Amino acid sequence: MKILITGANGLLGQKLIALLSHEHNIEVVATSRGENVNYYDLPEYHFCSLDITDREQVMQVIGDEKPDVIVHTAAMTNVDACEQNQGDCWKVNVLAVEWLLEAAKEIDAFFIHLSTDFVFSGSNGPLAEDAAIGPVNYYGKSKAEAELLVQQSEVDHAIVRTALVYGVAPSMSRSNIVLWVKESLENGKSIKVVDDQFRTPTLAEDLAQACWLIAQKRSRGIFHISDEEVFTPYELSLLVAEHFNLDKSLISRTDSGEFTQPAKRPPKTGFIIEKAKNELGYQPHTFKEGLAYLEKHLKKTEKITAS
Repeated sequence: MKILITGANGLLGQKLIALLSHEHNIEVVATSRGENVNYYDLPEYHFCSLDITDREQVMQVIGDEKPDVIVHTAAMTNVDACEQNQGDCWKVNVLAVEWLLEAAKEIDAFFIHLSTDFVFSGSNGPLAEDAAIGPVNYYGKSKAEAELLVQQSEVDHAIVRTALVYGVAPSMSRSNIVLWVKESLENGKSIKVVDDQFRTPTLAEDLAQACWLIAQKRSRGIFHISDEEVFTPYELSLLVAEHFNLDKSLISRTDSGEFTQPAKRPPKTGFIIEKAKNELGYQPHTFKEGLAYLEKHLKKTEKITAS
């Protein structure tokens, strides 16, 4: 099986490469805009530079590679940047999906599309896959529109919604809540964290595993992929401090009204993941288990980047 990954330089992309390149009879084609930044000591895989917003490039690369499965992880995910740069957001999160679906149809590839809990209004989480969507910001709107494109296409597909992904990799363009809290407290910095939003966190390795399960089974439909536990960011921050033996007194509870942000956040999402557990055999780590897993990989990452 040949699997092509978009956004291979991102956190999920790097975890997918790490997972899939050790599987038997799997050929991995990693694509991302710019140079390959993966530092993992992995069996050889093929990297190809690809700008997904360039239709001609998309058609050429996918037409040449002819993957059996496309895992589309690339996206503009900075919620406030999406709100402030809506044209760029639409180009990356919606128009690029049109080109990828067109290319996938040409070669009859199975398409796995990564989406988000931000397609929901956040009025009544946790949510199952059939809950009504209603995004409250432009990022969510773009991802909801992309989901619709995928569902209306003639391409065999799965949509993977996820939430609050955390983890560590040797090269990261963006941080996440766990690393932000850890680094802030280690530097003695006081932080304010909201206690009026609710999410189910997702370990990046669990998300990669779910994508692999879907690819193997070619499971169609929408799947919610996350941990099973619902936390506020404030609660998560306290657990991070506790795990790494850091000073909890530096963490202050606040609410979202105290922050002025360009994009509104859905107050309460979180996922019900019974479908993924029953149909895929998906078994996520608990958040505490995920922190231990991250700590172990953080040490490995520090050795890789120091060498």
